[in-house]
Amino acid sequence: MAVLTDTKARNIKPDEKAIPHGGVVGLALHSSKTKGRGKWVLRYVSPVSGKRRNAGLGSYPEVGIADAARLATGMREQLAKGFDPLDEKKKISISAENAVVIPTFEEAARLLHQELLPSWKNFKHGQQWINTLVQYVFPVLGGIRLDCIDPKLLAEVLRPIWLDKAETASRVKQRIHAVMAWGWAQGFCSSNPIDVVHFLLPKQPSKAARTEHQPAMPWRDIPLFIAEHLRSNSRYDVTRAILEFLILTAARSGEVRGMRWEEVNSAKAVWTIPAERMKAKVEHRVALSQRALEILENVKGLSDEWVFPSPRGQKPLSDMALTSFLRQHNAHSNVSGRVATAHGFRSSFRDWCSENGYARDLAERALAHTVQNKVEAAYHRTDLLEQRRPMMEAWAVFCTAEIKNSN
Repeated sequence: MAVLTDTKARNIKPDEKAIPHGGVVGLALHSSKTKGRGKWVLRYVSPVSGKRRNAGLGSYPEVGIADAARLATGMREQLAKGFDPLDEKKKISISAENAVVIPTFEEAARLLHQELLPSWKNFKHGQQWINTLVQYVFPVLGGIRLDCIDPKLLAEVLRPIWLDKAETASRVKQRIHAVMAWGWAQGFCSSNPIDVVHFLLPKQPSKAARTEHQPAMPWRDIPLFIAEHLRSNSRYDVTRAILEFLILTAARSGEVRGMRWEEVNSAKAVWTIPAERMKAKVEHRVALSQRALEILENVKGLSDEWVFPSPRGQKPLSDMALTSFLRQHNAHSNVSGRVATAHGFRSSFRDWCSENGYARDLAERALAHTVQNKVEAAYHRTDLLEQRRPMMEAWAVFCTAEIKNSN
C-alpha cells in the first residue's frame, strides 16, 4: 500500500471515506466538515481487554503525515509489548494531575508570611519581614522554584550586602532560612542550601566591631543643654516637655511617646509601663522625680489619653519630632559629626550613675535592662523601686542645676 501524500491529504473532502496512511497498520486520516482538514485515528485491538479501540492522534494539517506516523509507530510498539496505548496515556494524565506543584521562592515566602503574621507582636515587624525579601531577594530568586535554588544562587543574593550591611544581611539570611526550611518540611526541596552559603562568602566583621552605638550627649553637658534649649523659651511646647521628661526618666523614646495618663500615679510618683510596651515585654516601674511630676502637671489637659500628644492631640508625638529638635539645636554628642539622639540620653544617664558611685544594679533596673545571666536573673525578685527613687531625684537635681543657678 502506498504511503499517503500531502497532495491527497490536502484534497480530502467532507464525508469522504477514511484514507489509510499506508505506512502504519491501522492509521488513517478521517475527513472533517472542511475540505483539506481531517483527524488522525489509529485503530487497534487492545492486548489488555481484547476490544477494538480508536486512538486520536490530532488534526491534519496541524499534525502532518510524518508526525502522525511517528506517534502511531510509538503506540504500535506499546501494543507489541502488551500495553494498551490509551490506558497508558490515561495513567500519565492522572500522574500529572497528582504531581506536586513546587512553588517559586516568592510564592513560598508569601505563603509563609501569611502563616506567620498572626504570631508576630506587631504589624510593623510583619511588614519588615516581607519587605526585606521584596527588596533584596525577590529580584534574584523570586521566580525560581524552591527545588532549583542552590547555595551559589543564595550567595549571589547576599554578597552585595554581606559586608556593607552586615546586620541587614543577617536578617535576610534568617528569613531565607525560614522560607527554605518551610519548603523542606513541605517536601518541595531536599535540603536547606542556606546552611552552607557562608562557605561561599567572605568572613563578616564581628558583631562587636560593627556595632554602632547611638550618639550620646556627655552627661556633664546636659544641665546647660536643658537650660539653654528646653527651659529658656517662654513658649511652652510638647517637644521640649517630652525631651526633658525623657532625659529625667532615662526611658526609651517609644516608651515616653506612647505614655498614657492611665499609667501615671502622681500620688505615689510612679509611672508604670505595661509589659506590651516594653522591649523585654516585662512591666517596668519608673520612680518619678519632683521635676518629672511638674512636667506632667504642665501638660495636663492637652489630651485625655496621651501624655505627650501630637499637635492635634489624636495620637502620640512622633519620633521625628524629637530627632528634628535635636538637629535644629545642634545637640552635640560624643560621636564626631553627629548630633545626640534621644536614645543616647540613656547612655548619658548610665555614665552619670557610674561616675557618681551608684550601684550597677540600681542603674540597670532604672534602664529596664534585661539581666543576661540566668542564675543572676533568678534572684531578681524586686525592681528596687524605692531604692532607685533617691538616685532619680539626684539625677533630676543635677540635670536642672543650671536652671537654679541662673535664678
